[in-house]
Amino acid sequence: MSSKIYVGNLPYSVTDASLNSNFAEFGGVSSAKVMMDRDTGRSKGFGFVEMANADVAQAAIKALHGMSVDGRSIVVNLARPREERGDTGGYTASKRADVGYGTGGHGGGRY
Repeated sequence: MSSKIYVGNLPYSVTDASLNSNFAEFGGVSSAKVMMDRDTGRSKGFGFVEMANADVAQAAIKALHGMSVDGRSIVVNLARPREERGDTGGYTASKRADVGYGTGGHGGGRY
């Protein structure tokens, strides 16, 4: 089973290929991806590496966490599962029955 690793505080100069080669020293890398900003095309400063198994992933985490890359101390740890973000698109009306426009006329409430 593969293990996914989060790599944070990356300098903007790091590419998918350089991330892959740094982790390949510890074992098989299934994938290495630096996350890019959709609008600017610039690195977001973090990425993910998927390693062949948990043993090589732990060895890479232990060796690379806190390492200085272009003057930045990188953060390396196991990736957490993605959290559900829910509704992120715009206005959400209150669910409380005692708040809001009510059933009255112009701005009338329930009072």
